Amino acid sequence: MRTQRMTLSVSALALLALAACGTESGSGSGGGGDAVQSDVPVTGVAWSVDSVTVGGKKTEAPAGARMEIDPKGRATADFGCNHIGVDARVEGDRVTLGKPVTTQMACDEETEKFEKAAIDAMGGELTAKLSGGKLTLTKEDGATMELSEEKAADLVGTGWTVTTLLDGETATTVPADLPAERAPRLTFTEDGAVRGDSGCNSFSGKAAVKGSTITFGPIMSTRKMCPEAEMEVERAVLAALGGPATYTIKGSTLTLTGDDGKGLGATAAPAGTARRHG
Repeated sequence: MRTQRMTLSVSALALLALAACGTESGSGSGGGGDAVQSDVPVTGVAWSVDSVTVGGKKTEAPAGARMEIDPKGRATADFGCNHIGVDARVEGDRVTLGKPVTTQMACDEETEKFEKAAIDAMGGELTAKLSGGKLTLTKEDGATMELSEEKAADLVGTGWTVTTLLDGETATTVPADLPAERAPRLTFTEDGAVRGDSGCNSFSGKAAVKGSTITFGPIMSTRKMCPEAEMEVERAVLAALGGPATYTIKGSTLTLTGDDGKGLGATAAPAGTARRHG
């Protein structure tokens, strides 16, 4: 069961983009930088983790494992269990990662084993090699991490699970003690609406999408009372849906931010995942 909350700077929100000299942010197409040659840009690309090899043993990654390095020198990762943040420095094809800061969540044995191997593989100085939409990070001792460019999920029709709450310059993970069935979720529909659960109550309302902006209309919600932890999350989620908001999608990660700095981060739910509304 997950047992801890973690707060990160907003610059650490994006999940792994490699900032190479001469590159610019992008959605996954275009030219690369001078030092690391590739037919895709590296900065701004969301990467899913395919596998890690440590001590000659290759381990396949669990579904949903991903990494990113933002242009401001901060890497974030989720290998299926904890949220991980680490300082990052990129010089040409060399990536140097500092000491990771992680939440302390207890997960199943196999996931924890992979997470430990992945942290070992990503530590210290690594060499980056790009080939098409594939990225390989290699340590001097031969440990490697294989990653693939994540294609952007569709805003409409995707089930989004809220994982992060934004407020100004901070981003806080959804409380770990929130029951799994109460994790906030939302879905945007083709008829210009949004509906979902906000941590306690189900809700629905208008959501007009134009460019990178979503303008939310009045949100109607049921009025059940829940424990304070759930109500706190609900208030934050509904605040993020309180008016115009800018959205970005990197791979399977949605970030939604209002003019007042309040917002949320969400991850696309696996295909076929069902969720009650009510």
